[in-house]
Amino acid sequence: MTVRNAFHVAVVGATGAVGQQMLQTLENRDFPISKLTLLSSARSAGKVVVFKGQEFTVQEATPESFEGVDIALFSAGGSVSKELAPEAVKRGAIVVDNTSAFRMDENVPLVVPEVNEEELLNHNGIIANPNCSTIQMVVALQPIRKQYGLNKIIVSTYQAVSGSGAAAVEELNRQTKAIINNESFEPKILPVGSDKKHYQIAFNAIPQIDKFQDNGYTFEEMKMINETKKIMSLPELPVAATCVRLPVATGHSESLYFEVESDGVSAEELKALLEKAPGVVLQDDPANQVYPMPADCVGKNDVFVGRIRHDLDNTKGFHMWVVSDNLLKGAAWNSVQIAESLVNLGIVK
Repeated sequence: MTVRNAFHVAVVGATGAVGQQMLQTLENRDFPISKLTLLSSARSAGKVVVFKGQEFTVQEATPESFEGVDIALFSAGGSVSKELAPEAVKRGAIVVDNTSAFRMDENVPLVVPEVNEEELLNHNGIIANPNCSTIQMVVALQPIRKQYGLNKIIVSTYQAVSGSGAAAVEELNRQTKAIINNESFEPKILPVGSDKKHYQIAFNAIPQIDKFQDNGYTFEEMKMINETKKIMSLPELPVAATCVRLPVATGHSESLYFEVESDGVSAEELKALLEKAPGVVLQDDPANQVYPMPADCVGKNDVFVGRIRHDLDNTKGFHMWVVSDNLLKGAAWNSVQIAESLVNLGIVK
């Protein structure tokens, strides 16, 4: 990224898992920062965080914290974003929000730079970062949609526990050790959002992420459905999702079935298209057992795709396997990528 200016950047939720990844990504990308302000809840205020070898003391986030801030990256929960994002905008900051607080607000662009970067030009101070599972899916599907159209999506996700926070990863580790050592344990975290009961995640699969809605889908599934339609500007596109939590620490996987509009498209054409698509890495060589796996994607910004094949019954139907680091492309990297786009497009100066 070539820019002349440097910017006052604030990170809200700087001590959390995604906040830490945001800081690491800002450092790795050498984002042009003239001043860095690290913010958190009162509980985490006072902690010291190192950025580019320099120590920063995390401050409690208040409306006054955003005086002089150019770009504010939020990842501290929806309630914090609803309270403080408008305050940051009042003080001249552009907010990139990583929660679900504003995603479906018709006045807030929901952006994945590889898909709809141009929507940044329509912002009113707040830009929403989509759900992690949605991001990797639309990055993989956008080149196909652009070239051949898109008629339907059915997705089943296999999501890592880090999507529920560091405490969920710790619980996975504790349960795994307890089961191996034949010790008892009491599940206390997953599924997050449940007010009824919690289940074992180690050596298990939980077909619930977030709360169930009246239509039988979970909130996570509805986020994928609604966000995909908004990002792709296809409000009538049929989308169905089933979201499952697996005992994987980091890296979401997805099994996609999709139908294109064009006739006569081959799996090889889709592979060739995805091989040169921005933000996508093709790993598709079944003969040599080459395909994406979450263990291989950790710490990488890209979306990995493989196992691309024609449906056996529908000439316009295809199947694909998609994997990505949910804390990076699914959160921190997409947020920083949006910030870079704001600079490159001259939206923030």
